[in-house]
Amino acid sequence: MAKIQRALLSVSDKTGLVPFAQILAAAGIELVSTGGTARALREAGLAVKDISEHTGFPEMLDGRVKTLHPKVHGGLLFIRGDANHEATVREHGIAPIDLVVVNLYPFEQTVAKPDVSLHDAIENIDIGGPSMLRSAAKNHASVTVVVDPLDYAEVSGQIQDGGNTTLELRRKLAAKVFARTAAYDGAIAAHLQKEFKTVQDSGLPPLLSISATLAQPLRYGENPHQKAALYGKFHDFFQQLHGKELSYNNILDLTAAANLIAEFAGDPPTLAILKHMNPCGVGQGTDLRAAWAKAFATDQQAPFGGIIAVNRTLDGPCADAIAEIFSEVIIAPDFSAEALAILQKKKNLRLLKSLKSPLKGQFWDVRSVGADSFLLQERDLKTAAAGDLKIVTRRQPGELELNAMMFGWRVVKHVKSNAIVYAGADRTLGIGAGQMSRVDASRIAVWKAGEAKLSLQGSVVCSDAFFPFPDGLIAAAEAGATAAIQPGGSVRDAEVIAAADERNLTMAFTGTRHFRH
Repeated sequence: MAKIQRALLSVSDKTGLVPFAQILAAAGIELVSTGGTARALREAGLAVKDISEHTGFPEMLDGRVKTLHPKVHGGLLFIRGDANHEATVREHGIAPIDLVVVNLYPFEQTVAKPDVSLHDAIENIDIGGPSMLRSAAKNHASVTVVVDPLDYAEVSGQIQDGGNTTLELRRKLAAKVFARTAAYDGAIAAHLQKEFKTVQDSGLPPLLSISATLAQPLRYGENPHQKAALYGKFHDFFQQLHGKELSYNNILDLTAAANLIAEFAGDPPTLAILKHMNPCGVGQGTDLRAAWAKAFATDQQAPFGGIIAVNRTLDGPCADAIAEIFSEVIIAPDFSAEALAILQKKKNLRLLKSLKSPLKGQFWDVRSVGADSFLLQERDLKTAAAGDLKIVTRRQPGELELNAMMFGWRVVKHVKSNAIVYAGADRTLGIGAGQMSRVDASRIAVWKAGEAKLSLQGSVVCSDAFFPFPDGLIAAAEAGATAAIQPGGSVRDAEVIAAADERNLTMAFTGTRHFRH
């Protein structure tokens, strides 16, 4: 294939631009450019032809129209070697453009700013850039197109070797272009739907666009025979400080842990231990070491190979206690030097610094359900304050019972359904997760407390959904619970309340269910 003769460069992100252009110029490639890109190249001492000189037509409308011209798109799209196409471009004086280097106006970064104006958002919608990218990518049999500065090295290397790129590379770059322009258009559509309130009455978008860049490849998925990768802005929220690379299951578990501990952001020192996305112990104390003792005491078997999350800087005494067992991941807002020195002795233990609360992330939860279908829902960010509770029994809760209700309610929200949590004011005592029957979940929670030799006398039983029959509440009372918190809403609420009154239990309704499938 003939050598590249002419390159058109027009970039918003100028990372690596000048060294790349210098290699192109050294290879005898004519550089055509626009606006700020042309200025940057000239300041670096490179010879550049302005796009207006190339097209014979001035840039206009504040730069909105500059590359939308037949001498640009004709030079990109004509089929090399096709007699009719070759004759047409000769007739109209259209020179070939063999390499396009374009990245787009920073629309996503612009609309991510707080209180961005509609004007600023609109002005950062790129028109000419996507058009050039798509023209070049369509004709990738002859044209090389670069949308990502990370590809400069491979492209320049091939040009230095042979004056052109391989078809294999051009195909890869073309596919990348269409992925990028699709993501770009999806971001614009999502923002304008929100701005123009064109979503359905439900508040849900009529078209779901899912676009996320590769964050990191993973060794495998849930099981070794499944391929997997991580996409999106995960690294904006978490920074890995130590340990081997994260696995698919680690990421599921640690994000569940981060969401749970975020519920306790303003609380006293709090520590949570999770396994398979379920809490197996949560505790609070005067310091993290005390919180660890309470959380670990809930279940001293499940935490091995688990995920630990804390709501403040992890200190040395707590790290020393944690180091006595095997853990997969520890998440903290920060780690003291002493804690790092202790924990980094375990080469496989992953230490992650939480950079910002996961509650500040995407408002929606998206889940694939197979059959080329997705489920979309609002994230469950609903919380309950003591003043929101409706006490439905004759007996009102005491202060410790009320505190235990509020503590356990935040935990049970993060336990897979059917979920039952027995809690004190500052600790979990027994957790039953993911059972087909709510009574079975309660039995498991009671059994776990017994295994841990923890008394349930005076505890609060927390249920993520209503008790459909009195039997679940009766079982909790027999186990020692003196208080209950649940959403309410069963057709048998009156029977459940009567059962509570008969046993002198106090019970609160929250009015909110927290199913977690």
